[in-house]
Amino acid sequence: MDSQVLRAEIKKRALQNAIRHGGNADRRAVISKLMGDYPELRQQASAISSSMDYVIAEVNTLTLDKQRELLEEIAPELLCHERQQQGKKTHLPELPHSERVIMRFAPNPNGPATLGSARGIVVNSEYARRYDGTFILRFDDTDPQTKRPMLEAYAWYLEDCEWLGATPNVVVNASDQMELYYHYAEKLIVMGAAYVCTCSQQHFKTLKEAGLACPDRDNAPKLSMTRWKQMLDGHFSEKEAVLRIKTDITHKNPALRDWIGFRIVDLTHPRGLKFRVWPLLDFESAIEDHALGVTHIIRGKDLHDSEKRQKFLYDHLGWDYPFTLHWGRISVHEFGKFSTSALKKQISEGLYTGWDDPRLPTLRALRRRGFTPEAIKRFIVKLGVNESDISVSLENLYAENRKIVDPVAHRYFFVDHPVLMHITGSSPTVAHAPMHPSNPNVYREIPVEADVCISPKDKTFSIGDLVRLKDLYNVRIVSKEPLEAEYASQEIVKGTKIIHWAPPDGPLVQVLTPSGIDLGVGEAGIENELDNVVQFERYGFVRVDKVEREGLTKITCYFTHR
Repeated sequence: MDSQVLRAEIKKRALQNAIRHGGNADRRAVISKLMGDYPELRQQASAISSSMDYVIAEVNTLTLDKQRELLEEIAPELLCHERQQQGKKTHLPELPHSERVIMRFAPNPNGPATLGSARGIVVNSEYARRYDGTFILRFDDTDPQTKRPMLEAYAWYLEDCEWLGATPNVVVNASDQMELYYHYAEKLIVMGAAYVCTCSQQHFKTLKEAGLACPDRDNAPKLSMTRWKQMLDGHFSEKEAVLRIKTDITHKNPALRDWIGFRIVDLTHPRGLKFRVWPLLDFESAIEDHALGVTHIIRGKDLHDSEKRQKFLYDHLGWDYPFTLHWGRISVHEFGKFSTSALKKQISEGLYTGWDDPRLPTLRALRRRGFTPEAIKRFIVKLGVNESDISVSLENLYAENRKIVDPVAHRYFFVDHPVLMHITGSSPTVAHAPMHPSNPNVYREIPVEADVCISPKDKTFSIGDLVRLKDLYNVRIVSKEPLEAEYASQEIVKGTKIIHWAPPDGPLVQVLTPSGIDLGVGEAGIENELDNVVQFERYGFVRVDKVEREGLTKITCYFTHR
């Protein structure tokens, strides 16, 4: 088989396998499929190995969307087969009533998207894609006070959706739909299904818990409408009046009894909107879901009461409620609990450098650290959709990301908290180190003079010990304080301790990690990797974030994971 044809056949099967397994092609499965289709290639298995590795590594760097797009272009019949099979071996259960699917992710933009937000983005968009449906991004931003929106967050969410390969088909700001909410509020008042309550919060709480009606509950719709207009025109102050939706005042669950649909907030919205009567989330969300034609909702199991409140509203208006799936809470060991309002304060006080600080669980931080969107998607999809609470470690995300970056990330030397080693004797002046272990013929050259920097963690040898400087040569320890060695030999000696190193005149490198900053020195080639994820040998993967070349080169990296 011609080498060009062979590579094309490998690529088709690698793409098909990657799509089947969430974006990551399995080498053994691709080989098995290729040999099954072309038995005559079995005798050439070793010869095609390098082509196989190269193509699979290339395919695994693509996003799942790009993999689908490419397979659609070169082998649409295989993509059609995968679409037919999709859902049979997935962590996302099939949706009922899937002939029409409209999903929504509805964040409050009072801060940037987090890893938790990514779950809503990924799962809803994946379902919409599976059923050729619609994915809506709706900003539930009608709380200008308690969860006051951040103007920057609107754009951040859109960027994060696009980065995750989940670009929404429709984008809606709930705060743009105020007239729609007022329309339905007035319709409910006229129907006698809503009323203006002037009880104090404490008084209504006492009545509600006793299963007793508010004195305003039986007011004629005309009086309720008059009071509604007074809420709008400023007659009532904040907390003097609210619009309540009638339910069952004797319902066994007090949380469902005559819930608040609207309240007064005398505060201009960050977007410049000056309404003074704002819908609460249960009202706004219920109306929006109907107006947008949402067919399926995925929400936290802690929102069961919200769903029951909204169903009273749907019953009043004669609407059918969307099919709903519930999922349990997820806690990530390494992040603990974060409060958006608390984080805002801590960022302003300088405790964190910003919303992309590597210690935070935001997508902005994970992106800056060098996580790939495909790894995040695979991590989330594997969590599935069920009501069990889940406690996970970021190690699961690291594993997914490692599968993607390890085959392509260039290798470099970096030494944190460096210790100088002076070397005497005749020795080679240039080290040749592979850019990647899979291809030793492509290497980087590192000039070496009489000194190198090593890590204090490696300073465990004794005087007289033979030590190998990785990809360079062997030295014999002459003195530990100061640290001195003499050139011994170049050939590899079995059993010799190998340590990594860096040239002392290399660029200064700082690595921002979740636990602090590591300062050290690296090799010159790192400065050519701006925005790329590389592996600092025996340290971990990092993303090169900033290169400053004025005077002594300074490089800032964000730690990804080991």
